[in-house]
Amino acid sequence: MKIRKAVITAAARDQRHLPIQTLFDQNGIERSILSMIVREAHGSGIDEICIVVWPGDQEVFAQLLASEAAKVTFVIQAEARGYADAVYCAREFVAGEPFLHLVGDHIYAGTESGSCARRLVEVAATERCAVSAVQITRESLLPLYGTIGGQQIHGKPGLFRIDTVLEKPSPTQAELQLIVPGLRSGQYLCFHGMHVLTPVLFEILEQLQSSAAGGRVSLSLALAELARREQYLALIQHSRRYDVGVKYGLLEAQLALALDGHDRDEVLTRVVNMLAQRQPHPINGASA
Repeated sequence: MKIRKAVITAAARDQRHLPIQTLFDQNGIERSILSMIVREAHGSGIDEICIVVWPGDQEVFAQLLASEAAKVTFVIQAEARGYADAVYCAREFVAGEPFLHLVGDHIYAGTESGSCARRLVEVAATERCAVSAVQITRESLLPLYGTIGGQQIHGKPGLFRIDTVLEKPSPTQAELQLIVPGLRSGQYLCFHGMHVLTPVLFEILEQLQSSAAGGRVSLSLALAELARREQYLALIQHSRRYDVGVKYGLLEAQLALALDGHDRDEVLTRVVNMLAQRQPHPINGASA
């Protein structure tokens, strides 16, 4: 199975500003978040990239990516119908092929550029099926991510056959429905923000949207159906994903990139100095 195309979703109206935010990458070069995500996809060997955007954003995004080597196409999500619909908007671009999908508010640290996506693409090509990247995640973070349940494939460490997908489950739901043998208590496999998906997903989305009120459906619901129709695997990624759309997400992502980069010692020194200069908080009303 050859994966030649990638789809990046960046159309959410309440998070449209995120892709244009800038961070310093591991080499100390200032880049937009969108540029980092495009480089992650391009680093996996994919040259054709589709970015799903809100109307009017394509010009700004195109300027951010003017120096990138990948061929970028913009597709408009004309109505605010959610994440699953944003993926569905790319169906003509995908044109019946398997494709790499990344979300526009996650970046990755701990590996060289593109290595996360490259490993996922390589596994999908070898296994000839859809594969989602997952990360071992503690129970307290379940409200932030889609989560899977499944069985480890014998002889292939870190690779699981998915049988259940739930969107942002409660701890009780996860404990009952998202069992993954081998994980410690309170740990689950949550989506990593990147997937290799097959065209069957678009058939499922079309069917779900036609029967849903307002045409709005959950992508996790579609992925759960995908697992019922064909082989669908999960691959544990050991690099860290950072959701820049959550509180302090940009700060955490920047620290992670810096601590994995060339300026690690300088950044650590600055952080230590900053902490050392902070005044202790008064205790029990005593003056500092």
